[in-house]
Amino acid sequence: MVISEVCIRRPVFATVLSLIILLVGLVSYSRLSVREYPKIDEPVVTVDTRYLGASSDIIETQVTKPLEDSIAGIEGVDVLTSISRPEQSQITVRFRLDREPDGAAADVRDRVARVRARLPQEVDEPVIAKVEADANPIIWLAFSSDTKSPLEVSDIANRFVKPRLQTLPGAADVRVFGERKFSMRIWLDPDRLAGFRLTPQDVEDALRRQNVEVPSGRIESRQREFTVVSQTDLQRVGEFEDVVVRTVSGYPVRIKDVARVELAPLNERTAVRFNGRNAISLGVIKQATANPLVLAKALKAELPRLQAELPPGVTVNIANDTTLFIERSIDSVYKTILEAVILVALVIFLFLGTLRASVIPLVTIPVCLIGVGSLMLVAGFSLNTLTLLSLVLAIGLVVDDAIVVLENIYRHIEEGVDPITAAFRGSREVGFAVIAMTLTLAAVYAPVAFTTGRTGRLFIEFALTLAGAVLVSGFVALTLSPMMCSRLLRHEARPNLLVRGINRVMGAMTRGYAAALAWTLSYRWLVLLVGGAVAAASYFLWTSTKRELAPIEDRSTIVTIFNGPDGASIDYTQRYAGAIENIAKGIKEADRIFVVAGSPTVTQGISFIRLIDWAERDRKVQDILKELQPKLLGVPGVLAFAVAPASLGQSPRARPINFVILTSETHDQMQKVVAPMIAELQRDPRLQGVDSDLRLNKPEIKVRLDRERAADAGVVVESIGRALETSLGGRQVTRFKRDGEQYDVVVQVDPSKRNTPDDISNIFVRGRNDAMVPLSSLVSARESVTARELNHFGQRRAVTITANLAPGTSLGEAVDVLEAAAKKHLRIGYAVDYNGETREFKQSSSALLLTFVLALAFIYLVLAAQFESFIDPFIIMLTVPLSMTGALALLQWTGGTMNVYSQIGLITLVGLITKHGILIVEFANQLRDQGKALLPAVIEAASLRLRPILMTTGAMVLGAVPLALATGAGAESRRQIGMVIVGGMTLGTVLTLFVVPTVYTLLARRRSVVAGPEAGGAAAASATAPAAGRADGAVPPAASMPPAAPIPPAAPIPPAAPAGH
Repeated sequence: MVISEVCIRRPVFATVLSLIILLVGLVSYSRLSVREYPKIDEPVVTVDTRYLGASSDIIETQVTKPLEDSIAGIEGVDVLTSISRPEQSQITVRFRLDREPDGAAADVRDRVARVRARLPQEVDEPVIAKVEADANPIIWLAFSSDTKSPLEVSDIANRFVKPRLQTLPGAADVRVFGERKFSMRIWLDPDRLAGFRLTPQDVEDALRRQNVEVPSGRIESRQREFTVVSQTDLQRVGEFEDVVVRTVSGYPVRIKDVARVELAPLNERTAVRFNGRNAISLGVIKQATANPLVLAKALKAELPRLQAELPPGVTVNIANDTTLFIERSIDSVYKTILEAVILVALVIFLFLGTLRASVIPLVTIPVCLIGVGSLMLVAGFSLNTLTLLSLVLAIGLVVDDAIVVLENIYRHIEEGVDPITAAFRGSREVGFAVIAMTLTLAAVYAPVAFTTGRTGRLFIEFALTLAGAVLVSGFVALTLSPMMCSRLLRHEARPNLLVRGINRVMGAMTRGYAAALAWTLSYRWLVLLVGGAVAAASYFLWTSTKRELAPIEDRSTIVTIFNGPDGASIDYTQRYAGAIENIAKGIKEADRIFVVAGSPTVTQGISFIRLIDWAERDRKVQDILKELQPKLLGVPGVLAFAVAPASLGQSPRARPINFVILTSETHDQMQKVVAPMIAELQRDPRLQGVDSDLRLNKPEIKVRLDRERAADAGVVVESIGRALETSLGGRQVTRFKRDGEQYDVVVQVDPSKRNTPDDISNIFVRGRNDAMVPLSSLVSARESVTARELNHFGQRRAVTITANLAPGTSLGEAVDVLEAAAKKHLRIGYAVDYNGETREFKQSSSALLLTFVLALAFIYLVLAAQFESFIDPFIIMLTVPLSMTGALALLQWTGGTMNVYSQIGLITLVGLITKHGILIVEFANQLRDQGKALLPAVIEAASLRLRPILMTTGAMVLGAVPLALATGAGAESRRQIGMVIVGGMTLGTVLTLFVVPTVYTLLARRRSVVAGPEAGGAAAASATAPAAGRADGAVPPAASMPPAAPIPPAAPIPPAAPAGH
C-alpha cells in the first residue's frame, strides 16, 4: 500500500497523523453532550381543550370527535389517542420518526383551527403543545416547613426558588407539584342569597363592575407632569367583603352579608409528602440538548445558597435524582473499558511474549477510541451508555487490523529480512486484506443503522460508533503500525524463556489439533452430524429463550403507582397514600420516600422510593419488588403496584403491558365483552395488577330540566346552567394583585352547603318580575354512574388493559397470554393493538430480526466479492449458527432474555465469528494454488491458523468478560451483550476448527490460477502465497510457525497480488 510505504519512510509523518487523530478526538470529546440515551426527538403533539362543567360524554361527542376527525388526515400520523374526561379533552398525536417535529406541530395547529368554529362557544381555546422526549423532570426538590402553611411554602417555592432554578445551565422548565396557589375565594351562602333576593350572577356582576384597573392618563403643566393612577382594584379580603352587590329595600347588601371571603388555595386536588412530611415539590426539566450531569452539579451547588436564603423553618431536600443513575452508569462503563484494555493487553502479551511486539497493537486502542470522537461529533452523536458500550466492544476489534500487519512483518523479520525491508514487503502483502477485513466488520453494522422505529434510532449511534472505531483502526493499521514495526521489531536469535515456553505449549497444541483434525476428516459424516445437531439446537434455543424489550435495570429507584375507586376525594387518596408510605418505610434499603397524591387525577397517585447506593446494599431492586408487591396488593381501598423504572427512556409511570382493544360499539357493550377477559387475566399468576381504563362506575348526578316550567316562570335556560356552574363548579370571575403577582377571584357555594345532591334545590334563579325561583321547581336530579374517562385509539373507542409482570415472567410470555385471551373472548367487530412498551417490543422484535438477516446478507456479499466465489462465503457462514448456539445457551443458563441488547450482541457476533472461517478458507486456497492436494492443504492451513484464531478469540472473549460480569448501575443491559459474545465466541471457535475444514473438503471446487503478466508473475505468486492469507489476528512468536513457502532472496520488493484473490 502506498500510504504504508510513505509512513515507513517518514516515521515522524506517520506519528503526526495519529497524533492529529488523537488531538481532534480529544477536542471532540470535550464538545460531545452527555446523556443517558441518544436523543430521540419523537414527534408527539398534544391538544388540550377545557370545557368547564361538561361531562365526559359531552366532551367526547362535542370536542374530542370533531378534533380527531380533522387531525387524523395529517400525513405521517402513527398513533392517534384521546382521553375525554369531565371538563377536559386530551388528544395525543404520535407521528412517525421521519416527520419533522415542528412541521408536525404546525400541521396540527392548522387542522385544529379549521374546526374551531364547530366546537361549543364556551370551550376554552385548545392548547397545542409539542412534547419533547425529555419532558420529564430529572431532579425533584421537596420544600417542607413545620411553621408555615402549605400556601406560604408554595408561594416561596413559586416566587423565589423557581426563577432561580430556571436560570441554571441547561434548565428548560420547572414544574410545581402539590402547588397551593393564592386565590380569593368567595364562598356563597345560598340561603342568605335567597333571603336578599340575589343570585350568584349578581355577585359576579358586582365583582366585575367594582374590581377594575384602568389607566387614567396624566396631568401636564408647563413644568411638571403627573401620571394619574386610579386605585380602583380590590386587593385585600376586607375590600372584597365591602363590595356592594345590590341595594335591597334601601339597604346596601355587601358580599360579606351573603358570603364568606378568604384568601385560600385555588386548588387542593394534589398533595405531596417527602419522608413523612407534607411538602411542595419542584421538578427541574432539562433542555433537549443539555448535559444532565452539568445541570445536576449546578443545582447541587446552588442548594446550600437556597437553603441559607429561605425563611427560618423552611427546608429543601432532593426528593428524587435520576441523574445519579446516569452518572454511575457512565462511570461503570469507563471502568469496564479500563478492565477490557488490561485483559486484551494481557492476551496479546501472552501470545507474543515480548513487550516490543505487544505495544504495537495496543497503541491502536487509545488512538481508535479517542479518534472516533471526531466522527461522533460530526454525526451529531452524544456520549451515552450505548455509544460507550460500543467503545467497550471496539477494544477487542480495533487491535485485529494492527495484528494482521504486525504478524506478517514479524514473520519476514524472523526469516532474516531486515526490519525496514520486512515492513515494506509485509505491509504491501496484507494492505488489501486489512481494507477488506475493515469493510467486512463495518458492513455488519450497516443494517443496524437502517433499523426503523424508536429502538432503531436508539441503536444507530451504537452501530455507527462501533463501525467508526473499526474504520479508524484500519487507517492506523496502514499508517502507524508498519512504521512502528520497522522501528521496534528485531530478529531474536535466542528468544527469552517466556517465548520458548509459549512456543512449546503452542507447538504441542498445534500438533494435537492437526492429529485430531486428520482423524475427524476420516469421519466427516460424524463431524457433519455433530455440527448439524449444534446448529439445529440454535433454533430451539432461539424459540425457547424468553423475550422482552430490555432487561429490568437496577436504577436504585422503585416507582409505586396507586389508583383509588372512581369518585374518591383527594382526602381518600391521601389517606391511602399514607398507608403506602408506611409500607415503604419498612424497606431497610429505603433512603428517601417521595409521594404525590392526586396525580394525574384526584383518584390516582405515584411514589418514588429512592434506595441507598448500589455498593451499600445486598438486595437488588427486583428482590425488593418481590417483597413489596404482596404488601401493596394487601392494601384495601386502592389498587397499588410497584415497578422498576423502564429502560430506554420510557415514562416512569409506564407499565410493561399496554394491550389495546378497539371497537365502534358503545362503552356499555365494550364493558360486557371485556369484563370476562379481564377477570380471566386477573386469575393468571403470570400477571400482576391487571387493570383497565374503562371505568363506568364514576358517580354522577344527572340534572334534567323541565323546559315548560322554566318558560312559564320566565327563566332563561342559560341562567340555570350559569347558576349551577358558579355554585357547584366554581367560576373564575376576575383577578387581584398580591406582591406583584396576579391571582384568581373564584365565586362558589360554600363546601358545607353543597355536600349532598339535595343541596341543588337550595340554588335560586331570577324569573319573571324579579321573582326568585328555586331550582327544585325547574329541574329533577337523579344519581347515576358514568365513565371516569372515555378513550379513543386510532379514532375508535378503545379500552387499554395494563398489567405488571410477575417475577420470572417475560414481556413476550405476557403478550402471548393476552393475545390468547383476546382470541377466546373478543367477537367480530373487535380488534387489538398495542401501546407504550408493548408496542415498542412488538415493533423492535420484527425490526431487529430483519436487521439480523440483512447483516448475514451484507457479510455474505462482501465475502463473495473478496473471495471471488459464492461457495467459500457459504462455508465461512456455516460458523454463524454454531456460535449462535453457544451464545443462546450461555444467555439462557445465566437467566438472560432475548432483548434489544442481546440481539445487537448476536449481530456483532456474526462479524466476529466469520473471521475464523476466513482465515482457514483463505489460507487453504493459497496452499492449493501452490499445488498442494485438498486434504493436506486443509490440515496445514487449519494448523497454521490455530494460533491466530485462538489469539483473536482470546482478545475478544476477555475483552467482553468485564461486560459479562458487570455490576452496579446499568449492569443488567451490559451483561446481556457480554454473555452473547463470550458464549458465542467460545463454542463457535471450538466447532469452527473442525466443521469448516470438513465442509471445505466436501464443497471446495477445483482451483485454477489465472496467470498474470510474465514479468514478475512468478515472483508475485511466490510472494503472495505464504502471506496473502494472513489476514488473521495474531503474530507467531519466533520458531513457532514454519514458513509456508521459501522467500526469494531477491533484493527488490516485487509487486504482490492482493490477499484473498
